[in-house]
Amino acid sequence: MSKEELLNLERLMNYIAYQYLKKVSWEDVSKTEWSHVVNEFNIIISKQQRLKKITASASLFGDNYFYEHLIIRKLKAAKNSAAVASLSSPNFSKLNVMAVVLGFSSYIDFINNSLEVYPFHELKIGIPLSAVNHKLLDHLVGYWYCYNRNLPFKSEKKTGERIWRSSLEIYKSGDEYLVERTGRDNHMYYGKITSYANYIFIIMNSTTFIRQRHFIGRLKDLEDNIKRPGYAINELNFVSTCVSFNEEPIALYEIFHRVAKAKDFHRTSIDLAFDSPLLPKHILVHLKDSEQNRIMQH
Repeated sequence: MSKEELLNLERLMNYIAYQYLKKVSWEDVSKTEWSHVVNEFNIIISKQQRLKKITASASLFGDNYFYEHLIIRKLKAAKNSAAVASLSSPNFSKLNVMAVVLGFSSYIDFINNSLEVYPFHELKIGIPLSAVNHKLLDHLVGYWYCYNRNLPFKSEKKTGERIWRSSLEIYKSGDEYLVERTGRDNHMYYGKITSYANYIFIIMNSTTFIRQRHFIGRLKDLEDNIKRPGYAINELNFVSTCVSFNEEPIALYEIFHRVAKAKDFHRTSIDLAFDSPLLPKHILVHLKDSEQNRIMQH
C-alpha cells in the first residue's frame, strides 16, 4: 500500500464519517457507528440495484467490513507505526462501490473531486408539506450557470451596469441533493436543495464570510410536463432572499440556465457587461429592469 493510497482511503473514511455521522475524523467513529453506516450503504446499494432492474443478488458489505478491514487493518495499523508498505491495498472494486453510493461516478472521481468537504449538515431545510419530489430533483442534477442582476456601485453610472454569472453544480450525495456555486474572489458557496410538489428550495452558505442565501422557485405545469418522454428542465427562476451587507444593490431573483454540454462548463464566476456575447439574450430581457431586480429597502 502506498502513502497516496493511504491518504485517499483516509479522505474517503473522513468523508463518510462527516456525511453520515457529522464527525470530522474517522477516529471519532465507534465500531457500532461504523456498523450502522455499513447498513445504510447496503440499503442504498439494494435500492440502486432495484432502480436499475438488476435481478442478481446485490453484493453487500459485511456488518464489520468498514471497521475491521479499513479502519483496524489499514488506518489504525498505519497510525500505530506499522510500515505503510507492509499493508495490503484495499479492494479497489469495493472502494469503487462505496464512492458510487456517495454519489460519485467512481473511486477515481471521488479522489479527483472531494478535496473540500463543506459543513452541509449545518444547512437545514425542513418543510413538512409532502413527500420530497425526488423525480424533479433527479432532473435538476447537472451543470448550470446562475445569472443575477448587479447594478453599478453608484446608480448614476449607467455604463457600469452588469450581470454576474456564477458556475453552479447540483449533484446527489447519498440521499441528499447538494449544490456548489462559485462566487467573487474565488470563494465557493455550498448548499442543499429539496423539492415538494412543483416548488424548489435551496439554502446556501459560504465558508469565507457569513452570508446565507435562500432560493425559492416554482415550475409551472410540472405535473403534466414531467410525464412527457424526453422532458428536460433547462432553466429555473428563483426568488433570492439574500441581502448584501457591503453593497446596496442586490438581485431579487436569479436565473439558473443549464449548460448543454458538460465539456463546455467552466467553474468560474464572470462579471458580464450588458452587451457581452456570453450573456443569453432572453436572460437579459428578464434581468434588465433595474428597479424590479433590486431590494429597495433592508
